Amino acid sequence: MSVIRENLYPFSTKAEKVRGKDSFWGNVFLRLIKNRMAVAGLVIIAVIIISAIFAPLLAPHDPIKQNILARYKAPSAKYILGTDELGRDILSRIIFGARYSLLIGVITISLSLFLGVILGVVAGYFGGIIDLLLMRLIDIMLAFPYILLAISIVAILGPALSNAMIAISIVNIPTFARIVRSSVLSIKESEYVQAAKALGASDLRIILKHLLPNCMAPLIVQSTLSMASAILSAAGLSFLGLGAQPPTPEWGAMLSDARSALQRAPWVVTFPGIAIMLNVLGFNLLGDGLRDALDPKLKN
Repeated sequence: MSVIRENLYPFSTKAEKVRGKDSFWGNVFLRLIKNRMAVAGLVIIAVIIISAIFAPLLAPHDPIKQNILARYKAPSAKYILGTDELGRDILSRIIFGARYSLLIGVITISLSLFLGVILGVVAGYFGGIIDLLLMRLIDIMLAFPYILLAISIVAILGPALSNAMIAISIVNIPTFARIVRSSVLSIKESEYVQAAKALGASDLRIILKHLLPNCMAPLIVQSTLSMASAILSAAGLSFLGLGAQPPTPEWGAMLSDARSALQRAPWVVTFPGIAIMLNVLGFNLLGDGLRDALDPKLKN
């Protein structure tokens, strides 16, 4: 029968494969590229990534080299975006700052995602007293304002970019933990999960094979949106002197150093601020696009 069916409908098996295993992510990609705002965000992120990777080639000057004779130079052919209070080229510092920005986002969100998934899966799958204790811990963390909790952690650990990244990772854990827990609570009662239990599948196999794959869509969206939040929080901590320390070309630290020259040399503040804004905007646009593309209601 299968041979007859293939002869009568030579493309049916291929179509079924496309509709089956690969259709979901294929449709997600198609919906994503049809979203102009998401594509715009993706382009912004791509430009930032390219700038970070090829920073030594793209930067016209050394980002930390000082030239007192050229301090507060307005934008010109030699210094496209001008110079700061120590005569350092702002464009070069912004290009190299993209490295720190992306590094902060990737490391902090990866750590938050890893710990949040573990806490969420354990709480949602095993339930009982474990769920109660873990969720109350999460509620306590959520009771503190986001930036205040991060400042408190950095104040304990000491002002440094690495400590700021640890603080941002910790304050992002509750968001991922609650997303995973809510997904696990709804998925673990599904028939295929109950069937796996009846067949003797271990808890670890059920978690890895059935629960986590079905939690991927909301986690992808939240990770993208949290990247923007992490980058903005790191810039805020650096602005307060709790993150990157001089002479690190980090955008928040650049804004902090330029506060006293806001009226005298506005370009010193304007361009790092625009860099932060574009970075956050890019991840927010991409995150919104992914949320729409992964929406089950738009599956057809």
